[in-house]
Amino acid sequence: MDNIVLQKAKYWTSEVFDEQTRKAVAEMIENNPEQLNESFYKDLEFGTGGLRGIMGAGTNRMNRYTVGMATQGLANYLLALCDKAKGISCAIAHDSRNNSREFAKITASVLSANGIKVYLFDKLRPTPELSFAIRHLHCNSGIVITASHNPKEYNGYKVYWSDGGQVIPPHDKGIIEDVRKVTVEDIKFKNVVEIGADVDNAYIETLKSLCHNVKDNASANLKIVYTPIHGSSISVLPQALKSIGFNDVNIVEEQAVPDGNFPTVKSPNPEEREALTLAIRKAEQIGADIVFGTDPDSDRLGVVVNHNGKFVILNGNQTASILVHYLLDSFKSEGRLKGKEFIVKTIVTTELIPQIAKDYGVKCLDVLTGFKYIAEEIEKNYGKMQFIGGGEESYGFLAGDCVRDKDAVIASMLVCEAAARMKAQGKTLMDLLLDIYTKYGFYLEGLKSLTKPGQSGMQEIEAMMDKFRSTPPESICGVQVVMVHDFQARKSYDKISDLCYDITLPKSNVLQYDLADGSKITVRPSGTEPKIKFYIGVKGKLETPSQYEATEEKLKARINEIIETITKG
Repeated sequence: MDNIVLQKAKYWTSEVFDEQTRKAVAEMIENNPEQLNESFYKDLEFGTGGLRGIMGAGTNRMNRYTVGMATQGLANYLLALCDKAKGISCAIAHDSRNNSREFAKITASVLSANGIKVYLFDKLRPTPELSFAIRHLHCNSGIVITASHNPKEYNGYKVYWSDGGQVIPPHDKGIIEDVRKVTVEDIKFKNVVEIGADVDNAYIETLKSLCHNVKDNASANLKIVYTPIHGSSISVLPQALKSIGFNDVNIVEEQAVPDGNFPTVKSPNPEEREALTLAIRKAEQIGADIVFGTDPDSDRLGVVVNHNGKFVILNGNQTASILVHYLLDSFKSEGRLKGKEFIVKTIVTTELIPQIAKDYGVKCLDVLTGFKYIAEEIEKNYGKMQFIGGGEESYGFLAGDCVRDKDAVIASMLVCEAAARMKAQGKTLMDLLLDIYTKYGFYLEGLKSLTKPGQSGMQEIEAMMDKFRSTPPESICGVQVVMVHDFQARKSYDKISDLCYDITLPKSNVLQYDLADGSKITVRPSGTEPKIKFYIGVKGKLETPSQYEATEEKLKARINEIIETITKG
């Protein structure tokens, strides 16, 4: 056993820690060296999604001490950076996961003990409402306790800044540096005051102002099935839908009660079909027009469309494309496109979105993977250009600038509006998507994730990235690689002309290959999970909607061929 690991573990058996923690660590030292190593070989760090890990005892686990130290470090950073005379404040929310309420209370207690005013929601709330609350209450920072769509063993801790977006450089590194200086003995505790319905009402009214079809929604008689998948959207989403005229909302009762064990699903992730099974079953029984589900902290949205009696599951790229088209078309019809609007997407999100934006004369910006970079662009352009909407392939979307994170609440409202508008024309959202493909090109994407758990897995992922970086392929599946984008070196290499270009985006461990046929392949380690991810994007031509299935099969075959080739190295 690594001596450093053992020393760290023995410290956690001292009187500084509670009896339950001491016993758990002692048991690992005595009987489970492998689990001990996984629990102590490193400290949790902030990635694209913040602090996230399996719950349990240890420095590499989510527990009251790692949460407390992270919060003390954040408090130290805020106290050093912010103007104490003006007062420093922080908003805190949490989802339905096991220990989320406890971790939120610990977080609030530590901040309050350091003289920082705390706004703690009285019960679970969507992550995007936390982002809204930061700006609504003029806070310096915010925290949400959630592990998003991860399995039940996980929990997490996401830090937000005063603009309502997740922390980005230099604050993320500054916070980490201060957290690393903290010991358990440094943590301070104090009681806090809670907030509730007043923020809910302000949040819903603000989202309502971002909708475009409110007067006509009720007349569409849209039949909706919705599932919160045991998560936090149940606290505001039904009320939000009602506020814009949707009254036929059928909630999946088995999944309506918040429960961190997520008893009806294997994983509370709306990206996976299994998580929406009960909702689809209910929709089939009642003949619903549309089905959607949100993840535990309500920032991701899964959508299913009843298209001619068949329930079709949309992926994140498709939902984002539909929403961008709906928003831009609404802005145009309302005479609100003035030449100073913009859309944002991540570098792994469908290239269909820029084509739609270009057609409407709206600028589309690319950012690194992670919604915090979309929030950064909103803040950079605030007061100069109007942010209409933006999203990422992993089922996250945002409209308007009142929230600075992906928001399944406003996305759900807009999806229902778009569906209601299409129903009034005797069509479905799938009809709209087919029209989009016919006009702009049939873009299809695929994702392959290789899971490599533990310390050895992390080392294997690093070796794979080193190989892809040092010896990039000259061709993939017989098609020449024409451009290599190395976001870590911040350089793009033109393989045809041998020219090199600077990348203006921040440094990131990501590689991207452009192929001669328009295909795009991106390789990146996950920032929140022990995975390496391969994003594949291909393009075809759809002459008529009737050719959809045949064209889709060809593009899927192309994606599978690329995935098989590149994952073999």
